[in-house]
Amino acid sequence: MASAVKHEASCIFCKIIKGEIPSFKLVETAHSYSFLDIQPTAKGHLLVIPKYHGAKLHNLPDEYLQDILPVVKKLTVALGLNVDGPEGAGYNVLQNNGRIAHQVVDHVHFHLIPKRDEATGLIVGWPAEDADMSELAAYAKELQAKLA
Repeated sequence: MASAVKHEASCIFCKIIKGEIPSFKLVETAHSYSFLDIQPTAKGHLLVIPKYHGAKLHNLPDEYLQDILPVVKKLTVALGLNVDGPEGAGYNVLQNNGRIAHQVVDHVHFHLIPKRDEATGLIVGWPAEDADMSELAAYAKELQAKLA
């Protein structure tokens, strides 16, 4: 069963979807809307948003989520980022949930950010460390039990 479209009157992205705020629309489907970011980190930086207002990913009905990645894929091709292999142009698909995770607008949104060179696009600092394998195994079992 399809979920009804849900909007929040004060949400900037809901206003963009409804045409109350102008945007540089790229692709629109029954469940998604995409447009160029007005504060891009690289040429072609764009947003893909669901036409359902939800602050975090887990707030969205599945049919909205199922629509988003095919739209991202189509836009990747249009941007000329569909280069096979590890060399050449790349891209990041970024989606944040909550202030602590750097979400600014409380409407789920996916950034598609071209990475054509070192100077433009997303710059990531990833504070990784080697995991304790026995702790990791125990945690995996804990999560597997919750998923069963």
